[in-house]
Amino acid sequence: MRISEVSIRRPVLATVMSLLLVLVGLVSYTGLQVREYPRIDEPVVNVSTRLTGASSEVIESTVTKPLEDSIAGIDGVQILTSVSRAEQSQITVRFKLEKNPEDAAADVRDRVSRVRGRLPDAVDEPVIAKVEADSTPTIWLAYTSQTLSPLEITDIINRIVKPRLQTVPGVAEVRVNGDRTFAMRIWLDPDRLAAYRLTVQDVEDALRRQNLEVPAGRIESQQREFSVTARTDLNTVEQFLAVSLKVVNGYTVRIKDVARVEQAAAAERSSVRLNGVPSISTGVIRNATANPLEISAAVREILPQIQQDLPPGLTVQVANDNAVFIDRSVKSVYTTISEAVVLVALVVFVFLRHLRASVIPLVTIPVSLIGAFSVMALAGFTINTLTLLALVLAIGLVVDDAIVVLENIFRHIEEGLTPFQAALKGVKEIGFAVVAMTMTLAAVFAPLAFTPGRTGRLFAEFALTLAGAVIVSGFVALTLTPMMCSKLLRHNPEPNRFDRLMESALDRLTARYAAALRWVQAHRWVVLLVMLVSGAGSAWLYGTAKSELAPLEDRGVIFANVNAPDGATLEYTARYLRAIEAIGREHPEFDRVFVVAGNPTVSQGISFMRTVDWDQRRKTTQQLSRELLPKFQALPGVSAFPIAPPSLGQGFRERAVNFVIVSSESYENLSRVSQAMVAEMAKNPGFVQPDTDLRLNKPEIFMEVDRERAADAGVSVDQVARTVETMLGGRAVTRYKRNADQYDVLVQTAGSGRTTPEDIDKLFVRGRNETMVPLSSLVKVREAVSPRELNHFNQRRSVSITANLAPDYALGEALQFMDATAARLLEPGYATELNGMSREFRASSGALGLVFVLALLFIFLVLSAQFESFVDPFVILLAVPLSMVGALLALKYAGGTLNVYSQIGLVTLVGLITKHGILIVEFSNQLRQQGRSTADAVVEAAALRLRPILMTTGAMVLGALPLALATGAGAESRQQIGWVIVGGMSLGTLLTLFVVPTVYTLFARGRVPGEIDTPAEPQVAAGAH
Repeated sequence: MRISEVSIRRPVLATVMSLLLVLVGLVSYTGLQVREYPRIDEPVVNVSTRLTGASSEVIESTVTKPLEDSIAGIDGVQILTSVSRAEQSQITVRFKLEKNPEDAAADVRDRVSRVRGRLPDAVDEPVIAKVEADSTPTIWLAYTSQTLSPLEITDIINRIVKPRLQTVPGVAEVRVNGDRTFAMRIWLDPDRLAAYRLTVQDVEDALRRQNLEVPAGRIESQQREFSVTARTDLNTVEQFLAVSLKVVNGYTVRIKDVARVEQAAAAERSSVRLNGVPSISTGVIRNATANPLEISAAVREILPQIQQDLPPGLTVQVANDNAVFIDRSVKSVYTTISEAVVLVALVVFVFLRHLRASVIPLVTIPVSLIGAFSVMALAGFTINTLTLLALVLAIGLVVDDAIVVLENIFRHIEEGLTPFQAALKGVKEIGFAVVAMTMTLAAVFAPLAFTPGRTGRLFAEFALTLAGAVIVSGFVALTLTPMMCSKLLRHNPEPNRFDRLMESALDRLTARYAAALRWVQAHRWVVLLVMLVSGAGSAWLYGTAKSELAPLEDRGVIFANVNAPDGATLEYTARYLRAIEAIGREHPEFDRVFVVAGNPTVSQGISFMRTVDWDQRRKTTQQLSRELLPKFQALPGVSAFPIAPPSLGQGFRERAVNFVIVSSESYENLSRVSQAMVAEMAKNPGFVQPDTDLRLNKPEIFMEVDRERAADAGVSVDQVARTVETMLGGRAVTRYKRNADQYDVLVQTAGSGRTTPEDIDKLFVRGRNETMVPLSSLVKVREAVSPRELNHFNQRRSVSITANLAPDYALGEALQFMDATAARLLEPGYATELNGMSREFRASSGALGLVFVLALLFIFLVLSAQFESFVDPFVILLAVPLSMVGALLALKYAGGTLNVYSQIGLVTLVGLITKHGILIVEFSNQLRQQGRSTADAVVEAAALRLRPILMTTGAMVLGALPLALATGAGAESRQQIGWVIVGGMSLGTLLTLFVVPTVYTLFARGRVPGEIDTPAEPQVAAGAH
């Protein structure tokens, strides 16, 4: 290795190369962004459109359908879902990962504007945002006051707080809950209107005519000019009361004769409580691709300024912050890194027993880890839990190459060479093996970068960070390590007692190993049997292991979804949320209980229970949610269930099973099919609280106009419709000014006049010849039920069946059960789809098997090229199934599952376990070139390499041990990777030490593999003429 020789002969050059690596790495580190995961958020665009007073069926046919048909043609759309609720249509377009979020939003805007003309005239302009429909805020702030009214607090939030929060980079919108907006309420009395022979239209027209602001112009003389302002607007309750409606026999009928006027809230459709105190909250919603950590930090930074701007007696506090977990889990990985460094240092010291010798491999840790940051910056990665996990594993890996080089040089020094000569000779022998090991590890991770979808993004960052660290460590092992060995290593003529003890123990171990290996060579069938058992064991363990997308993490928060019966009022929903709040406050583990009633509709609510810090509690959020479940189920009037939020960037309210049935049939038929599915799921104890999103039981009143009679009485249909709309729904007739802001003037019947369907009959309209016609003579009223919301999935009518899973039931089993049930129950015309976590799981699990095979293939080809042989790499790769047994056994013992993290561990293991084989085979080849027989060469090579193999295994296993025993935020996913490495390396190494040498003797060919050294020109014998 020329570069190693130059480094030994020019020590300053070798030092400078490593220092440059560190310098570039440190500069890169300062510019790296911190996130929870790599950028795996798919671009999402949401189109929401309002049509006041329309039912869900009207919204579906007139608004959602035309918009969906237009949007579906955009390039790169992955899933198109929509919800048609009363008065509102929400369409969510999910794009492929590669699509640029800005382009996606622009494409959607373009398609929406194309069909704008086909939507109903009264529809509000569609709002297009880069967020999911009903997305959950990253951080909730709650405002409480003992002195101010909710109206005043809302006014302050809208004027002072909201503009501040909206300027934070990455914020998509600020949603205010529990708000009460000012409005001038004019409560009409239908009986008195009829007595004065007035209709609703008369009141509306009078308000429009008498409440207006017009520029009146100027008065100009030769010297002066005055602006004339016509004060024709109405601003106070008294002014509205005095509006005249008509004059009867000299008496002016005013609004005060037929209505009650007050300044009150425009609508009371949501309410919020924090720890039992009524509050008003602002939820900060991020763009689909924004970083929650940065948003949370920015909001917390401006909080003190916001508090200063608020009037005395109004306090703001953080009600729930989803970024706390991210922050904690990233910090706890940093502590894991320091623990791993200490453990690896111990292994090195115990084996080498010299402080000077131990320093050499330990120097490679900071150089390689810091050097890896420059690779991350170059590739555009971020510091996240996956790249940090890669660095934890790298600690055990990066010392490997240095240990192997050092151990070989040390052996030559003990045999009597000077440190300088030993360094040159040792590196020459081992240099090839180091390059081969580095290349192999890098090759394992190459296919990971090609995995499709979100899991591919996760893998790519993990894989390339680890590969980067390993390549840097290989470079350091060939430059800095041999140079330091030539300077620092010395032969120790007088070993102390600990030295002698360790040395004799290692010598005895080596001698026994060599003897055992010779016995095994004579009884090769034993090895073949072990290999068969390992292969069969791996296959059986893999087949029976439970599989899921990612382990459930303890995120320090429990989220509860509450559904009251359709048609329930806000007061009804709020009453049950107060009961849930009381349940939460019984548990000392929760320090904040935050409930929002009326989100997203009046009969729904959400609750967040935030736990104290991870160190201050024994119970995990999973255990807590299991305790809460029976208490929630005991609530009689609502359906409520606790959810521990999922990981891997899934939606906050996402449940594990999300199974979609699509069809072009009617919703009644879809409902029947979905109920049959839910009934089957209820028989399976693995599903917890299965639920569907199709509910056909919202009470509705249908009012049919008798057109014949209306025509006879001289009443137009639009008069009837408008009267009902204003009296029951409330109509914003004009606006009024208050403190430079404008608010609505709402005309409506007082609450007592619209409590039963019969109240419709009391309303009057004006017919022919000024006669007052009661509505009861023109309309028929009947009660019916209608859907609360109508869902589409990829433009077809759909129903989603969701469920949580019992602790011992894995997602893979659940989806198999769902597929089998659907195949049995569904008739032709129905199809099934997956969404959310279930879809992600199905997409990633297929890809991982392919990655595994590709990893083996890549390694095989890289090794074949290096060893100039197709047989040797085959021998080396036989160690892989042996390590898989250990890994899968450890997973089974630790209660792990096959998920994204454990599978990353398994692929990494392929690269690690082949290192031992490379060392043994490479040395055997060298000894055979020196003339030894195959059997002797193998035994000698294996015995010589035993120490470095044990050292590298020890370093790797102890480096991964802090992961396997991790606690705190995000420990669940780290444990999976940790156990795979610990189990696989321990058992795998033990078996490899016997299997690889034995198989080598079976397959080794007569000629030693290597370059063909026949000269190009035939040698001419000297003196021949």
